[in-house]
Amino acid sequence: MRQTAHVSADVWTSVVTVVPALSLAAWLWLLLARGFFWRTDVRLPARREPDVWPSVCVVVPARDEAAVLPSTLPSLLAQDYPGRAEVFLIDDGSADGTGGLACELARRHEGLPLTVASPGEPPAGWTGKLWAVRHGIGLARAREPEYLLLTDADIAHAPDSLRELVSAAGGGGFDVVSQMARLRVESLWERLVVPAFVYFFAQLYPFRWIGGGRAGSGGKKGTRTAAAAGGCVLLRTEAAGRARIPDAIRHAVIDDVALARAVKGAGGRVWLGLAERVDSVRPYPRLHDLWRMVSRSAYAQLRHNPLVLAGTVVGLVLVYLVPPAAVLVGAATGQAATAVPGAAAWLVMAGTYLPMLRYYRQPLWLAPLLPCTAFLYLLMTVDSAVQHYRGRGAAWKGRTYARPDAVPEEG
Repeated sequence: MRQTAHVSADVWTSVVTVVPALSLAAWLWLLLARGFFWRTDVRLPARREPDVWPSVCVVVPARDEAAVLPSTLPSLLAQDYPGRAEVFLIDDGSADGTGGLACELARRHEGLPLTVASPGEPPAGWTGKLWAVRHGIGLARAREPEYLLLTDADIAHAPDSLRELVSAAGGGGFDVVSQMARLRVESLWERLVVPAFVYFFAQLYPFRWIGGGRAGSGGKKGTRTAAAAGGCVLLRTEAAGRARIPDAIRHAVIDDVALARAVKGAGGRVWLGLAERVDSVRPYPRLHDLWRMVSRSAYAQLRHNPLVLAGTVVGLVLVYLVPPAAVLVGAATGQAATAVPGAAAWLVMAGTYLPMLRYYRQPLWLAPLLPCTAFLYLLMTVDSAVQHYRGRGAAWKGRTYARPDAVPEEG
């Protein structure tokens, strides 16, 4: 019996010393070898204004967006763009008067011409948002624009946003220029969850690997990493045709990443970075709201693969939860070999989070709380998988998609 207890003690000692060391090693790798994902200086690349400004059509898919349109649509209509530009708002079966409000706002605010249209219900195999985008692109193509700006209805643009995007695309020779809009951070839960959402996204898709880097940089050469942020995507029309956008990604729940992959797969160049004056006004005041925002697509991000889900859970535990646990266990047992690497890993973790907190103008004392937020994301991811296997699947504005080829269900 004493021998068994001795063996168990040896196993426990090995675990509590080796696992924190593995976590620290993971954080050192993330710090130095993951495209410096934690830095927030990837902004619009070098801009060059063209001699002749190309025409642009702005496509805005909208479903029940009456609450945010007064804060966003006027910013699009007021774009200070030297070339020809037009806005197409696609009212995707709204029940709150979105289309009528858009027309009223256009009458009140002088600026770019606005067309409001409705695509009807999406056929099987299409997500509602992409069906609306397809309808908008179809209308826009009659104007033969050189660029399409795909932007969500909750995104407010600075007056020179379109001008800057087109200048960046032309100056860098990019087929996609996408900015991750600065999300709203006002409520307690938004402060805790939203900056981490962008931080985790950048960890999955390091902006420098996509085509970012400092102004004028082409990013990491030869990488296959591709992503975009759906709130603000400037897309060259010719590249959209080559990549068969949006038909090629018609069932995609995470449509922005799918779009970037399709364009890059067709030989296009993609750039993604953080926005400076492109903001989302959509509120997420409660944890429930943020939970739905993340869980609706988290399992789709893992390609509905149980093994990938299991690996993700293990990875989140090792990287984010082990460090504080090691500090507590080491302090309680007096084992420096457990506490020291755990504390070092926690310190590196918090340090990499500081730039994102500064970008969102949040107090820096939130950085050590990142393990708590990561645990919430772990639960949201598991819940996303549970909802998938219950047949609910992902959702967008009241429609659910249980499978990639599922017929949308109203909910």
